[in-house]
Amino acid sequence: MLQKSFIPKPGEFERKCYVIDAKGKILGRVATKAADILRGKHKPIFTPNVDTGDQVIIINADKVTVTGNKLQQKEYLRYSGYPSGQRTVKLKDMLVKAPTKVLEHAIYGMIPKGPLGNKIKTKLKIYAGEAHPHQAQKPISLEV
Repeated sequence: MLQKSFIPKPGEFERKCYVIDAKGKILGRVATKAADILRGKHKPIFTPNVDTGDQVIIINADKVTVTGNKLQQKEYLRYSGYPSGQRTVKLKDMLVKAPTKVLEHAIYGMIPKGPLGNKIKTKLKIYAGEAHPHQAQKPISLEV
């Protein structure tokens, strides 16, 4: 007898909350781990078109490290749409000005675009310091 495929539906599975301490960790490794948990790829019920992921809280985003010369050479580009509206910001300046945006940019690139990705992005919380207001969710500490 053939078994039917299992498709998880919202409410049929349990969501957990994880906290990642980025202090001294490499940017890409933290981002990859967070993206996998947000998508739900660490669960056996993972389905690409269903949001089965968990909530991720990242603390100490301002203390994340990079390898090689990325601190001086990596640039973030943005364009306003107007003539001469292209702006570049180096990684070292971005870590000073908006440290949470660095991790956010890295993680958002690994999440699908569209309505599913928008829903997944709401479960990501990034904080520059040590403190976060999510103690009530009883977050599980995760090592990268």
